[in-house]
Parts: sequence; C-alpha cells; structure tokens
Amino acid sequence: MAFDTVLVANRGEIAVRVMRTLREMGLRGVAVYSRADAGAPHVAAADMAICIGDGPAQESYLCPGQILAAARESGAGAIHPGYGFLSENAGFAEAVEEAGLVFIGPPAQAIRSMGNKAAARRLMAAAGIPCVPGYDGADQSDAAFAAEAGRIGYPVMVKAAAGGGGRGMRLVRAVEELPEALAQARSEAAEAFGSDELVLERAVENARHVEFQVFADAFGNVVHLGERDCSVQRRHQKVIEEAPCPVMTSDLRNRMGQVAVEAARAVGYRGAGTVEFLLDESGGFHFLEMNTRLQVEHPVTEMVTGLDLVAMQIRVARGEALGIAQEDLRLAGHAIEARLYAEDAANGFLPATGRIELWRPAKGDGIRIDSGIASGFEVTSFYDPLLAKIVAHGATREEARARLLRAVRDSVVLGCVTNAPFLAEALARPEFAAGQATTGFLDRAFPRGFSPAGPDVRDFALAAALLMRAGQRAAMARAGFIARDQLGWSSAPLLPRDLALEAGGATVHLRIGARPGGWHVQAGGEEFGIAMDEGGEDGPLTVRIDGCAFEAVARVSGGRVHLALGGRRTTFRRLRAGAADGAEGAGGLIRAPMPGLVREIAVRPGQAVEKGDTLAILEAMKMQHRIVAVVSGTVTRLCVEAGQQVAAGTVLAELEEN
Repeated sequence: MAFDTVLVANRGEIAVRVMRTLREMGLRGVAVYSRADAGAPHVAAADMAICIGDGPAQESYLCPGQILAAARESGAGAIHPGYGFLSENAGFAEAVEEAGLVFIGPPAQAIRSMGNKAAARRLMAAAGIPCVPGYDGADQSDAAFAAEAGRIGYPVMVKAAAGGGGRGMRLVRAVEELPEALAQARSEAAEAFGSDELVLERAVENARHVEFQVFADAFGNVVHLGERDCSVQRRHQKVIEEAPCPVMTSDLRNRMGQVAVEAARAVGYRGAGTVEFLLDESGGFHFLEMNTRLQVEHPVTEMVTGLDLVAMQIRVARGEALGIAQEDLRLAGHAIEARLYAEDAANGFLPATGRIELWRPAKGDGIRIDSGIASGFEVTSFYDPLLAKIVAHGATREEARARLLRAVRDSVVLGCVTNAPFLAEALARPEFAAGQATTGFLDRAFPRGFSPAGPDVRDFALAAALLMRAGQRAAMARAGFIARDQLGWSSAPLLPRDLALEAGGATVHLRIGARPGGWHVQAGGEEFGIAMDEGGEDGPLTVRIDGCAFEAVARVSGGRVHLALGGRRTTFRRLRAGAADGAEGAGGLIRAPMPGLVREIAVRPGQAVEKGDTLAILEAMKMQHRIVAVVSGTVTRLCVEAGQQVAAGTVLAELEEN
C-alpha cells in the first residue's frame, strides 16, 4: 500500500488543506481542476495540476473516469476525495481500487451501508443503536409519506436518503405543507445525489446536533476523538461548530462515544468518519447518520486534540495501525469554527458570486484559517458557496469565542458579498456566548431575518474620497513623471465635483473638492474633512475624518468602492446619468437574483398569482431557490424556459400588478 503521490479529487479550501499535509509528510500532491478553477489556489498549492473538464461539477469534479485518467497521467498511487463531490460514492471508491490505486477513505461497503439514510437507520436499529422515530420504507408515494407523517406526528423532517449538507431536506410543520416539500426535496436530491429516495424523521426541535469523530484502522482498532457541537445551523446547513460541546459531561461523552464506536464497528469501518446524534434537553440522544468521510468542521477537533486527521487518514490508508488508544485521548481547551460563505445574509441568504477584489485573512494567537480563495479569484455559481473556515482556539470557551469574533471582523473579503457580518452578530449574541445555542438558535436570534446596519453618511463621504483618490492616481500614472513638490499645485482653486453613490439601497448625493493633504466632502447636509495615508497594496489605510483616526481597508474598481470598516463590508456604486437600477421586481420585472439554472417554471402566461407564490425554481451553488412573486398580479410574459442557464439580473417573468 505504499505510495508517494496523492491526487486530491476536490477543490477549494479542503483541497488546499489536504495539500498542506501531503507536503508536510513529504508526499507529492496532484490537483484536478475545472476550467472555471484554472487560477484557483488549490491548483497553485499542488506539485502538479490536471484539467478535467468544464465548470459545472457534472462535467468535471463528479466525473470518475476523468479523475482516474488524471491519476494515471500523474502517476498517483492514491486518491484523497476530500468531502462532497465523490467522497461518499461507493462506486467511485470501488473504481479507484479496481484501478490499482488506494482510496484514502473507508471501504466501499461501509460507504454504501451508511450513505443511504434509510439503510443506515435499519442497520443501526438492528445493532441496538437508538434512532430518531421515522419512516425509511420502500413505498415512496406521497400517500405513504402522508400516512407515516401522521403516525410520527408533526413537525417532521423530509430528508434525501442518499445525501446530506442540507440538500434535499425540508422541515414540514403541517400536512398541507407536505406535498410541496416532497416535490422540492425529490428534485433537489435527484440533482445533487442522483437519487430521489426520501426518508421521514420526527423533527426534534431545540435539540443539540452533536457528532463524534471516529477513527478505525485495518486491525480492528476503533476510537473516538471526542465530540463537536454543530447546533448552529441555517436551513439545515452548519454555520458554527465547536469542540467540546458546552453541555457535555464525562459520563455522557463516554456513553455517546461508545455508541459511535459501536456504529463504526457495525459496518466494518476504516479511516475517518463521523457519527451524528441529536441530543435532547434531558440528555437523551438519537442516531441521525454517519458521514463516511472527513468533515468540514474537522479543524476544531484537530485544535483540541493536537492531531492531524488528514495525516491519520493517510497512515491508515497505507496499512498502518492507529497508534492511539481511547485512554490516550486528551482534550485541551476549546475551539470554535465559523464558515465564511459567499452569500447575502441581508437578502435572504441568497448565494453570491463575483470577483474577489481582496482577500486578507486575519492573523493572531490561536487563529487558523483554511481557505480556497485569493485576491482576483472569481466566485461562480457552479460550486458550494463555502469560501473559508475561520477557527479560533483558547484555553476556555470564552477566550476562543472572543478570538473568533475578532478574527471574523478582521478577515476581509472585498468584491464578493459574504456572511461575515451575520457570523459576527451570531457569535456576539448572549445565547451563543452562554453556550446555550441549540438547533433553533438562529431562528430565535433572527426571527425576521438578518438586517445589518447600513453605511452612514460618513461612510459615503469616505467612499467618495477614495473614488476621487483612485481617479487622481490613474491620471498621474498616465501623465508620466511629475516632481513631488508639484503634486496638487494649481494656479487656480480646484473646482469641487458633484457625484452620487449608491449602497445598500440608499443613494447619497455628494460634493467633493481637493484641499491640502486631503479632501473636503459635503454630503447629507454635513461636511467632512478627510485625509488618509498611502497604505500598502493590501493593507489597511489610516483614515482621519475631522480629527478622528481609524483603520479601513478598501479597493476601487470599475466605478465601485469596496470598503471594510470594522465588521461592515460595503460596496458603493457610482451612479451615472441614465443608469438602470436593475432591482429584482422593479417595474413588474422578476429577475434572477443570482446566476443559475432554471430548474422549473411554475406558472403560465395569464395566470393570476398572489404575493409570495412560487414562479420558478432556480438552482445555484447546489441548492434550489424559490423565485416568488413580489406583488399580487397576473403573469403577462415568461422570458425563460426550464433548463436554461441564466445570469444574475436576467428577467425571468413579467407581472402586471393588481
């Protein structure tokens, strides 16, 4: 089982993270990439990189034949699948081994046994492991699900049997919601996992989502490496994870850990895996599923155990023994991870795309950032919106939380909207700070969604000064050499300029003029004197506004000012005469809020609709999104067809308001 070259069949932050351990172990790393990822950081991190297809994952990262061909071309002796894509595809694991390569993951049979939620539930129940009450039968008709939901009792969870990551999953609170939930879950599951099989489970609300990291070798040794609390979830996708669980006791850890080990033994497991449970308020716990791969949140376990889980995976795959017994496990301190997503939290958490003008991760004691992005990187709609994981470790939970909050605020992404302000707000909430967050935390904390504070008039004034400074520098670059003592000299006073900036739905008209050492700005009835130092290319500017000094990070590009102030990230757009606003729903036009694939058209011309009715289903970043009527009225025209790929802002339909 010896090998010296490993192909990483993935992209983004996990591919970069695996490459790091390969390099530390003296192994050669091979990257695969789609044409959309030609300039991605995981390509640069590899010793060799091979293009395997076009941008859509179905034409690249989800193509076993192309990945195996790349392995043959590169001379790789093993394949690490990361997570997502083909990592839990039993057929791919078998194909890797049939090709004479080592699959750095569990046996195909274990993947197959636990990869289907229905089969896993039956297997775990037979092994005496407590499961959430539910339905995992062969009858997949709506009538069967309706009958079983009535037996189980609402609310229930509809779940894709073959998947995870929140895709193909819907919470159903009443019988009338079930048909649409089933239809959407089937469609999403079929697209994401190639199977529309579903299961039902009782929705255990306000429980904790607690998972145990297990590891097994080929010699029958199985251990757990402690637990992670992954309760902070939005739309059934994890957002913040931590280790250890804030309410865990030694006795409960021993009992849950032993069940996790038994679950791994029951399927003849080998390698890294995760057994997930729901932990209720009384201390009772129920098996949810087993993930037969490395988890996104594995860094928090690494930080409290001091272990490198990828290195452990590789050693087990080479046929080595674990070399660690259960009694050797020691948990030191506390670690918390926040997932930085390309999504617009203030706009219903819609996925975001665009060019990253600047990526500047935070630094500091106890901070670890795993990312798959770089300045200049283009975020597309082809893949999961996860950009980076910001992780903090501390001697206590509060120290870890405080460090993470600072790191989230200090990590700067400009040019592409992210959920950073939402993460900071969630980390600062008293319920989370007290360690009391359950799966219902985000719904309680943000019952009306997330509405961050918008830019104030001072921010607009600074953006105007940055825009003018960028124009001044561009003019100087075109003018050639000018002596420094002549800069800013004029025989007549410089005339002020009028301009308008838009940000966050607000438009501000400003007048700006140069003055010695800076700018004078009039905006919103106020006046500001602004000065700023030169600043590094990617570093912070020291800004002084009327004697008050503070730091800001900015990029100016194409008439836009991307500005980071404290925890706020704002893009200011210079308005030109005649520019259209392009807002969704403006003038009766329903526009695509993001690039994606039109999966379904739910209405026809002439049909009357109510505000909130579904007009179409748009698929982007592996999730399906309902496009709804913004007003009550009549559909006068459909502008796209099902199966059509559309850009952000494309008109999907026209409505005539009642």
